[in-house]
Amino acid sequence: MKLEQNRIDDLNLELTLSVGKEDYAENKKKRLNDFRKKAEIKGFRKGMVPVSLVEKMYGQSALVDAVNDVISENLNGFIRDNGLKVLGEPLPSENQPQAEWVDGNDFTFKFDVALNPEISFELSKDDEIPYYTITVTEAAKKEMKENLLRQYGSLEEGKAAKEEDFIIVDFEQGETKVEGTYVALRNVAEAVRKSFVGVKPGDVLDVNVNEAFENETDRASMLKVNKDELATLDPMFKMTVKNVKTFVNAPLTEETFEKVFGVKTEEEFNARIEDRIRAEYVQEADFRFSKDARNFLVEKADVKVAEKFLKRWIHVINEGKFTMEDIEKEWDLFIADYKWQMVRSYLMEKYGVKVEEADLLASAKGFAAYQFAMYGMNNVPDEQLESFAKNILSQEEQGRRILDQVENEKTVAAVREVVSLKKKKISVDKFRELK
Repeated sequence: MKLEQNRIDDLNLELTLSVGKEDYAENKKKRLNDFRKKAEIKGFRKGMVPVSLVEKMYGQSALVDAVNDVISENLNGFIRDNGLKVLGEPLPSENQPQAEWVDGNDFTFKFDVALNPEISFELSKDDEIPYYTITVTEAAKKEMKENLLRQYGSLEEGKAAKEEDFIIVDFEQGETKVEGTYVALRNVAEAVRKSFVGVKPGDVLDVNVNEAFENETDRASMLKVNKDELATLDPMFKMTVKNVKTFVNAPLTEETFEKVFGVKTEEEFNARIEDRIRAEYVQEADFRFSKDARNFLVEKADVKVAEKFLKRWIHVINEGKFTMEDIEKEWDLFIADYKWQMVRSYLMEKYGVKVEEADLLASAKGFAAYQFAMYGMNNVPDEQLESFAKNILSQEEQGRRILDQVENEKTVAAVREVVSLKKKKISVDKFRELK
């Protein structure tokens, strides 16, 4: 067996393997013997099938397998013996000669091999990464206060429907009557919505439901029919408004202050709002720093990737799930993340960054607390959070996401101790304009 390498550039090799009969003959013979021992063919006892018949039935399959064994052994041996850090796996060359699978033939195979680059760079206090300090404005405090009062608000009886209100209606068409249907005005088609705004209890409108409710799922639910029945319905209905439900913000009362933050006075309520904004701004600033740090580190590492090979490899291993056009569309995001993962691995080893089970649990608990808070549940017991977090980590995709997030956080934290932070004060509006 002869193996030749052609070094195309720093990251790409072409390997040519010449396989002769003497390289695969013994392996092929062993495979045929295995076939013979296992073959169950009518008219012959197991293991007593004539060699000529086994050769006729399984010869080419044994030949292909034997040659592939030689290829695999020599490719892996070359990679191992030369200490190559390969990207993905070797791929048959795009100009691979056509093989004629005949016993006794010599075969030539060409493979493309791509290498992952060696990453090595140093960080010091001379390296500066921006860190933004976001100022808390009165407008921001007012906005959060209004959002919280809206979040803890309730539906109450209204007189005339506004664009954000709900109406409870009956739909009638001949003998058919659908009672007590909730309609959110924001879900009414824009072209029709004006005729709904201002309606009062007792008002009657002729409504083309196809025009008013363009979403078929919503329309079927309102009319209490199956979706496939919609096409058979006359779209004109008489709509009678029974009630108007308007959303009212929670009042500035001790009960509201207690419910939201567990405090009693508006002064304490306002102070908690400011604390929350500051905490959120720190999170936003840290997230921005993480993003800027990643970009800085990848640029400093000057990572080069055999991108043409990587695109081919992704296409091959996904077995047609993605076209090359699909891969190209997502390529910029993918390659940026791929380069960061290489840099992150280098930095984790360089700075001894380890991820412990406790780190993953803490991150999952934080995510769980955030999800509960989205539903207005801000004081969830710790044991409930921990149970929810463990469930998150038990899910493969979610567990991987948490691990990736923790590795990012711990790596950036290690880098933060080494570099200098170029601190910049900025208003929240300007901060949100940053890209």
